[in-house]
Amino acid sequence: MILTDLDPTLVSEQLLAWYDKAGRSLPWRGTSDPYRIWLSEIMLQQTGVAAVIPYYERFLTRFPDTAALASASVEEVVELWAGLGYYSRARNLHKAAVALMEEHGGAFPATVAGLQALPGVGRSTAGAVAAIAFGVRAPILDGNVRRVLARLFALREDPRSSASEKKLWIWAETLTPAVRPGDYAQAIMDLGATLCTPRTPGCERCPLEALCRARGLGLEREIPVKQMKNKVPTVLQVALLIGRDGRLLVRRRPLEGMLGGLWEFPSGVVPEGRTPVQTASALGRDFGAGELVPAGGVVHAYSHFRLDLHLFRAEVKETTRIAEEGESRWLTPAELSDWPLHGAHKKALPLL
Repeated sequence: MILTDLDPTLVSEQLLAWYDKAGRSLPWRGTSDPYRIWLSEIMLQQTGVAAVIPYYERFLTRFPDTAALASASVEEVVELWAGLGYYSRARNLHKAAVALMEEHGGAFPATVAGLQALPGVGRSTAGAVAAIAFGVRAPILDGNVRRVLARLFALREDPRSSASEKKLWIWAETLTPAVRPGDYAQAIMDLGATLCTPRTPGCERCPLEALCRARGLGLEREIPVKQMKNKVPTVLQVALLIGRDGRLLVRRRPLEGMLGGLWEFPSGVVPEGRTPVQTASALGRDFGAGELVPAGGVVHAYSHFRLDLHLFRAEVKETTRIAEEGESRWLTPAELSDWPLHGAHKKALPLL
């Protein structure tokens, strides 16, 4: 935890000099607008830059400021988010916008504590917004920064352990300069994203190579210490492609919970001791569906389980058992291609 011979000023100076020459050009750079910075930081949680950019641009077109985002429905926000994953971020984004309008008159708090009080904003995100938008000397610790610091200080422990977490935050805070803290935050994130990468770090081009203890010890590929991965369970489900007059039935998922607010084909988990066919037949009876025809399957990976989805086609002649208002729609395959289905069911479209 002690910095010993590592000079924080030297670290920040060399990193900022490198950033001035090699920093990435990104849509949310070159602005001090806290709304745009906050939006980008929320989107970048768990998601890479390349995937975020088109969503970020679409969001700004639709919701150019806090007031526009707060006045939208949460369903609109979730639908525009569809495909970006980790949908609680979208719901918290809307909650935070509403809170900003109701409690702060639409203005962002300029402190880490004030920002961290907003829904979906953790310590690192609050630090990034405070540093970049308001020039506050605030540390950050996202995945890229965690990796840079673990190598810089040759951390030979699990970087996600509580003991390591304390060390990493102390190091992050000590190294963050009072001058240009926003540029420093973006510089160290860029370093982790472009040079200090997980598998093949570009140490020979790194501005901190001479200071990096992992590099000096020849451990840059062994640090950070890899975590033991738990076996990911498989969940077996069925989904019904219920047709009527060339259209298929989809329903919106409950707003709260996993994939909340997105749309899907009628589906259900296959109970233990039952087969997909038996489960699909029981589900089909609830809709008055006729004969079920197997329509293939898809596999989709989530962060904590693997989905094995079996698909069945069925036709209905009358819809007295199916509500056609509210959270159900009959859509053509062409309409479904642009509809905010969640990822697993989006994969089913080519099977139509």
